[in-house]
Amino acid sequence: MSDVINAAVAALTEKLAGGFDGSAKFVIEGEGAIVVDADGVRASDEEASVTLTAAADAFQEMLAGELNPTTAFMTGKLSVDGDMGQAMQLGSLLS
Repeated sequence: MSDVINAAVAALTEKLAGGFDGSAKFVIEGEGAIVVDADGVRASDEEASVTLTAAADAFQEMLAGELNPTTAFMTGKLSVDGDMGQAMQLGSLLS
């Protein structure tokens, strides 16, 4: 597993400590995928209600609070496929 995925799992686990009611997959281009659901955060490529895809640098900027997820989506740095409501919920948790 890549260092980028490991760092992202750790950062998401911290940011989503209050839990997430749903299922989402983050695809980090060229690195792998992370799933977030009621069981927690883990490196995985299983199915989810919403899939968010971004380049590694954009994803790292979102986790660091340097890039707002909504702005990333509006500028094409983040693509969303699936349940937009869950994507918006995640965006507010990451901001």
